[in-house]
Amino acid sequence: MSGLAFRRWDSINISLAETLGGGKGPPHPQHDTSLLYLLMNHFMLSASCMAKDSNDIRLKGGLFHVPVSFGQNHTMRHSIFHVVDNEGVSVDISTGPSNSSEGIIPKADHASKHHHGDNSSSSSRVGPETGQGHQMGHGHDHHHHCQHGSHVDVSKVAFRPRESPYPIITVDQALQIVLQHSEIMEEETVRLSDCLGRYLSCDVFAAEPLPAFPASIKDGYAVRASDGAGSRFVAGDSTAGDMPSFEVVEGYCIRINTGAPVPKGADAVVQVEDTLLLRAGDGGQTELEIKIMKAPTVGQDIRPIGSDIPKGEKVLAKGQRLGPSEIGILATVGVAEVRCFRQPVVGVMSTGNELLEPGEPLQDGKIYDSNRGTLLAQLQEHRYACLDLGIAKDSPDAVLELLKRSLKEADVIVTSGGVSMGERDLLKQVLETDLKAKLHFARVFMKPGKPTTFATLDYNGQKKLFFGLPGNPVSAIVTCNLYVIPALDKMAGKQNPHRTIIKAKVDATIKLDPRPEYHRVILTWSPDSPIPVATSTGNQISSRLLSMCTANGLLMLPPKSEEVSEIKMDTLVDVMIIGRL
Repeated sequence: MSGLAFRRWDSINISLAETLGGGKGPPHPQHDTSLLYLLMNHFMLSASCMAKDSNDIRLKGGLFHVPVSFGQNHTMRHSIFHVVDNEGVSVDISTGPSNSSEGIIPKADHASKHHHGDNSSSSSRVGPETGQGHQMGHGHDHHHHCQHGSHVDVSKVAFRPRESPYPIITVDQALQIVLQHSEIMEEETVRLSDCLGRYLSCDVFAAEPLPAFPASIKDGYAVRASDGAGSRFVAGDSTAGDMPSFEVVEGYCIRINTGAPVPKGADAVVQVEDTLLLRAGDGGQTELEIKIMKAPTVGQDIRPIGSDIPKGEKVLAKGQRLGPSEIGILATVGVAEVRCFRQPVVGVMSTGNELLEPGEPLQDGKIYDSNRGTLLAQLQEHRYACLDLGIAKDSPDAVLELLKRSLKEADVIVTSGGVSMGERDLLKQVLETDLKAKLHFARVFMKPGKPTTFATLDYNGQKKLFFGLPGNPVSAIVTCNLYVIPALDKMAGKQNPHRTIIKAKVDATIKLDPRPEYHRVILTWSPDSPIPVATSTGNQISSRLLSMCTANGLLMLPPKSEEVSEIKMDTLVDVMIIGRL
């Protein structure tokens, strides 16, 4: 293959220079040049920077170079080219706007059809780059081509809605809807070492009694109670882990350790504190004779067979959360694997052209993405498996592409930003228009978190949950506590997924808002009162993440009314627990 000829799909041959900058009128500043990869059998067409006046394309080691970046004044307009090699291999190439001046479109696997004699279509089309995103599991930027781009049109900003078309509902209504659509996950077998925090999907029964033998409660001597007090010859010992082979007879005893099997013939254990040494042997290495100071009773300091757990007893119930003690019980009854409900996998992404990864140089008009890291940590604190989906730029194609990729692995998708009334708040449109999702609510009567959005959609026969949380950091955390965590808890098998709410006294007068407010507080207890005190974390503006620092509760304030405009100091108020007490 010695060369490529370019011609406009709708016109005769034109020069490459004309396409790049020689046409009439200045290039539009919003149009960037796309990088293009085409895989055609044994060669690859890639993009590289060339001089402004280049009119041809030359082969260099199997790579064909086409113009990439020409600076602000030499930007490629949206065009469709027909590329033909000397052997008749052809493909349509579309260049046009992108979100990056050096965006990359992945190579098109279907571009080699002509070369293999596939005449089913006259050409293979590669569309313009759709946006910038992040691969799941890490934070590096990648550019991906969405072969089926978004149908959302955000260009007519003047005609965007001035009022939200979605009805506003109460917090209780929103939570009820969320839990109604949060279905328990399927069962799976989990190893004992991996089941911390999981919920049982079945009852667990003891296959054997515990203890399986009469066991000593004390360190001392196994005796016959009928022998009463007085001297005893020491016939041997019984230690934990060994079953004694001899029997206790009249006038004799066996030295025994805590937890060791009680030998045959013995029906009581006398603790070592109630004995005296009469004779020793081997320089003190053995005991020959002791004196029992107090007469024992039958069954004294012995755990009978099955006294802790009888055989066949239910030790753990379906739906029970497996904490350290529960895992210990499973080990006690010999269980190495247990049936649990699968935990939902949660994908977390942020949206916004203004967002940078922490550690990148700060640019004018940009901010660091704190929401994604905060939400990931919050969910991981509740022991949920998370996927870091990265940042989606404010374009329908970029958002759609990232959502589509995340649906393959995530059961629940949590986003922050893009759900309010701004011209770039397009998540709801992408969900409804492109993914055919069902929006259950998009406004909640609360502060912070009014634009919180909840949707469900079907993906390959599986129900997926979508939470669109507000972009303000505090709003995202508060609504995650109110809606996301209860939903995940129910899906994971928790029988009562509602958050814990207690009463606390406020230590200062608090002005009420027209909306119900979730005021961040620190709960403390004093030795002289069983009722905790709630102390505000200060300025409650939803952009101030510092108001969440050290907060372990959300003060659930009622809306302002004509009768009540403030909460007086020392008033008892409901508080939702969100952190360690």
